[in-house]
Amino acid sequence: MKTEQPPSALTAGANGGDARQILKARAKALARPPENRLRAEADLEVIEFGLAQERYAIPTAAVREVYALKDLTPVPCTPAFVLGVINWRGQILPVIDIKKFFDLPEHGITDLHKVIIVHHEKMELGILADLIVGVRTVSLNALQPSLPTLVGIREEYLKGVTAERLVLLDVARILTDQRIIVQEEVET
Repeated sequence: MKTEQPPSALTAGANGGDARQILKARAKALARPPENRLRAEADLEVIEFGLAQERYAIPTAAVREVYALKDLTPVPCTPAFVLGVINWRGQILPVIDIKKFFDLPEHGITDLHKVIIVHHEKMELGILADLIVGVRTVSLNALQPSLPTLVGIREEYLKGVTAERLVLLDVARILTDQRIIVQEEVET
């Protein structure tokens, strides 16, 4: 006794054309990235920190370490935003105060300040932070271009601002700006 098999997807159509379309549609659906992976690409993990009553963030991919400010050595003949240098794991790194670079109000330096060691390509330096809030995730889709209150030099270095007024900085742009690089020679 022979049992009949139900028709397969390939033999369902008279010439198999419908079946091929169905299989192509299924292949396309399976080839699409999963929704959660798309969501992860739209999110960015950042370290949030405070500067002069404002909240800023830097992508964690650009952060090497958060370092307690200690043993800061001033360097003469540098712009006002260059606080000096630190010895970080045997490497001499400049530390900049972006409050001075962004013309934000200053409150002086204390032992509570932190240095965020950031890098981009071959450039590496420390950025002074008043306080470290923590690590969080920011939705890139929800970023606004800028706030009307942020004018001048700061706007150049922004990736965007969240609805909670968290300012996301563009570290690559900061580290590649020629105003950050000091190449002056002092005559003796």
